[in-house]
Amino acid sequence: MTHYVDAPTLKAWLHDGAEIALLDVREHGQYGESHLFLAVPLPYSRLEIEIGRLVPRRDVRVVVYDHDESVAVPAAAALRAAGYTDVHVLRGGTAAWAAAGYALFAGVNVPSKTFGELVEHKLHTPRIGAEQLHAMQARGDKVVVLDGRPLSEYRKMNIPGAICCPNGELAYRLRDLVPDDETPIVINCAGRTRSIIGAQTLINLGVPNPVYALENGTQGWYLADYQLEHGNDRHYPEKTAATGFEPMRAAAARLAERHGVATVDAATVQGWAGDTTRTLFLCDVRTPEEFARGTLPGAQHTPGGQLIQATDQYVGVRGARLVLFDDDGVRAPVVASWLRQLGHDAHVLADGLRSGLALTPPAAAALPALPAVDAARLARELDSGEVVAIDLRASMDYRKAHIPGARWSIRPRLAQDVAGETRALVLIADQPEIAAAAALSLPAPLRTLARVLDGGMSAWTGAGLPLRASPNEPADRDCIDYLFFVHDRHDGNKAAARQYLAWETNLISQLDAAELGSYRLP
Repeated sequence: MTHYVDAPTLKAWLHDGAEIALLDVREHGQYGESHLFLAVPLPYSRLEIEIGRLVPRRDVRVVVYDHDESVAVPAAAALRAAGYTDVHVLRGGTAAWAAAGYALFAGVNVPSKTFGELVEHKLHTPRIGAEQLHAMQARGDKVVVLDGRPLSEYRKMNIPGAICCPNGELAYRLRDLVPDDETPIVINCAGRTRSIIGAQTLINLGVPNPVYALENGTQGWYLADYQLEHGNDRHYPEKTAATGFEPMRAAAARLAERHGVATVDAATVQGWAGDTTRTLFLCDVRTPEEFARGTLPGAQHTPGGQLIQATDQYVGVRGARLVLFDDDGVRAPVVASWLRQLGHDAHVLADGLRSGLALTPPAAAALPALPAVDAARLARELDSGEVVAIDLRASMDYRKAHIPGARWSIRPRLAQDVAGETRALVLIADQPEIAAAAALSLPAPLRTLARVLDGGMSAWTGAGLPLRASPNEPADRDCIDYLFFVHDRHDGNKAAARQYLAWETNLISQLDAAELGSYRLP
């Protein structure tokens, strides 16, 4: 049975102080076009795969929505099947929300990006324009440019000479990159938020160097007609020098205390894990390489800079307890200080990686395994017309290369796309779980026809089988998993870059008093 909530009631729930998971179950492109301010994106295509990580407590209050209930209702049913007991659907979806007089927001990571604009507005973070930085570099002035994004984003494009140092690593690694107290430091990202937060992090820590945010990041550089570099791998050193480290640890502790971040021991956190009335997230804020070498049982990897920039990718429950840890005593306190200002109940684990804390990982939703078909068999059966191949990968990946004869589809549309089929359906996915989840949305007779390509596209290409590209198929209107206006800004489209920057700087003006009140800026 579907339980509904109307827009005014949901609005009250979002600000009543109790835990809530507000999940937008549409695909990424649809979510990015128009969504509720505090919504967490959880596409129906990945629902069972991600729900245990994002919403680990099964009896927390959950609200799902889309634009017309067509996806929200089956998504709610899937959550109930996975053991969630307090699930509601927003009656009328985003249309009803707007009709009730509440704002809808475009873009992604909106609470974090709005926060960046608020930080600049309230704290007056110093900034430098592309023209000024370019002139400094041309003169050979002493200046260090640090790119606050993860290495995967940095590799796509960077300011000439910039070094990749994600924001969560800045305090920890600064003196390896800027050994003196006089050299000006410029922090950049692709747009605005991480430039602002990175620069303000160093200022909040009391770093004596002149510190600036690069206004509008790589987009501002590109709009000023300066060349960007591509494919670079310059990044912070893997090992950090111990010399001069204690002053930064002390500065991080003062910063955390200033923003009300408590340090809690392992016994306290173990007790919180047993509290059935609260949700707990254990967050390892170190680098991917450090996390891969070993972490605490029950922790998820939440690299510090991204945990600030894209909290909704790691934490699906508003009002949950967040416990952060590192192995150095610098990174977790700094990141937690920002999360407290973002409105989250963030704490730091005493002794971090050495605390001995061990939690039970969140349980994943169970998915039935599909029968597997190997690549050679699929090739033969496609040639004979015995099967239908359905490619469930990202629409842009399908455009680049797909199995000849395979159709593109996605879970919300799969039942419609294969209606009336009597042949076996071979589903192609990056993870077999995506295919299994999609099959659950099929009517029972069609579900029995579902198979999965064993090993996915890697197995197909590994067997030397042919591929086909289709740059315009699926059509743009069908690519509901892709947000064009966000991606086009990096593909040589200056109009898209200007549109994106205008969107970002206008975010604050769209907030109502309750949404503004969710932040805790000084």
